[in-house]
Amino acid sequence: MQDMFKGAPMSSLPAEVDIAVIPMSIVDGVPAVLLANGAGAELALPTGGLMAGETLESAALRILQAQAPVGAAYLEQLYSFATPAAGRTAITIAYVALVPGDGFAAPLRGGEQLVLVEVGVPWAGEAGGRVDVCTPGGEPLALVAGDADILGQAMLRLRGKLDYSGVGFALLPGRFTLRQLQDVHEAILGVRLNKPAFRRRMLDKGWLEATGERETGASFRPAELYRFLAPKGA
Repeated sequence: MQDMFKGAPMSSLPAEVDIAVIPMSIVDGVPAVLLANGAGAELALPTGGLMAGETLESAALRILQAQAPVGAAYLEQLYSFATPAAGRTAITIAYVALVPGDGFAAPLRGGEQLVLVEVGVPWAGEAGGRVDVCTPGGEPLALVAGDADILGQAMLRLRGKLDYSGVGFALLPGRFTLRQLQDVHEAILGVRLNKPAFRRRMLDKGWLEATGERETGASFRPAELYRFLAPKGA
C-alpha cells in the first residue's frame, strides 16, 4: 500500500488513520531515532491523527514539530501499514524525517518526553525485516506493536536509495567532509567501505562541489569541505 494516500486530504481517507513520523539521524556513527515515552514501558514513534483539511505531509510536519521539534528536516512518505483491530482496519501512514547530526540536541533539551535510541539492523543488505533499538549504552528497549516494522522499512528504504539519490546528504550539515559522507553511508549500510573507491565514486557522480574551505578545529591536516549539488531532475 505504499504511497496510496499521498497528498490526499482527510475527507478522502479511511476513518482510522494515524500518521507516524520517524525522526532519524546519524549519531556517533550509528543510525539513531527519537522516540516518545508512553504511558507504559514501551517507546513509540511520534504519532498523531489528521486534522480537517490537512494533507498527509502537512499533518506529518505538524506532528513532527509538535512532538519532536527538530527544526528543518527532509521529509519523505515511507509506507502505509494496515493492522486489523476490533473488527476494523487501522491505517498507519509512516514518514521518515532525516535530520543532520546536531538536529537532535534542541528537542532532547526540552524534557523527558523524548528518548534518543540507536537502531540495530540484524539483516544484511536489503533483506528487510524488523530492527532492534537500544540505549546508546547498549541496553535493549521495547517498542509499541508495529513500530519495529516501520523502523525496519525506513532502514530498507534508505539502503535502497542511498546510492542513486541524495537522501544521505539530508543527514549531513550544509558543508561536510568526504569522511563525514562516508561515515553516513557506512552507518546506513552497516558495512565498512573502501575509502579511495568510495571517494572516487562520489566525486564521479557530479553531486559534490568543493567550497574552497577546510574544516576547523582538527588536530591533523584539515579536510576539504564540500556541498551537495542536487542531481538534475531531482
